[in-house]
Amino acid sequence: MNYTLRPLGDHAVVIQLGESIEQNTHEKVKQVTAYFENSSIEWLVELVPAFTTVTLFYDPIKAIGSPQSKLPYEIVCEDIKGFLAEVKDGQKTESRIVEIPVCYGGEFGPDLQKVAEYHHISENEVIEKHTSGNYLVYMIGFAPGFPYIGGMSPDIATPRKESPRLKIPAGSVGIAGEQTGVYPIETPGGWQLIGRTPLKLFQPEKESPSLLEAGNRIRFKAITLKEYKELEEE
Repeated sequence: MNYTLRPLGDHAVVIQLGESIEQNTHEKVKQVTAYFENSSIEWLVELVPAFTTVTLFYDPIKAIGSPQSKLPYEIVCEDIKGFLAEVKDGQKTESRIVEIPVCYGGEFGPDLQKVAEYHHISENEVIEKHTSGNYLVYMIGFAPGFPYIGGMSPDIATPRKESPRLKIPAGSVGIAGEQTGVYPIETPGGWQLIGRTPLKLFQPEKESPSLLEAGNRIRFKAITLKEYKELEEE
């Protein structure tokens, strides 16, 4: 497996696994993440997967173990190289599929018409293209539980809004460039809003607060306003 290591401050190491957002690099990120999540490494405090990297935060004291001439960063890097030698490159991990029901347009999707006009197509065509994408969650970030989802048709790729909204309701489904995403909590944002889901993507009271995680496959399903309200009540 090809990778490079670099420091992030004095408590973290970034494992760079690729240079672009693509399926092959994402598979490597998943493999490395799964390995460290299932390992009992004394110095490991936290790991953060991203588009092309996995960042390992470590405890310098536990990394040293006993007095020696090497720096904690050097010791951790040596350990990482040994661990990664055990990770088989090219081995694909199984993806969990999550269906996200979306009520498109109206008050839930105030930018649906703008997206349609930008591409000179109808609103229904935007919905058809959005629900037919082959989606993959590349990473969680920006806000708790916020998924960065790739695989959307370039036919509906639309730039962010020039002036971000100060409040976007939780569950809002948006487009920004060639990515789509779902706002898990109310937050400011500049994505083009095309619909809303009644699903709660972030519930801090649960042991696993985020509904989605990197590596999940997503299916968007169009629902009516009536179906939205019924699911919201459930």
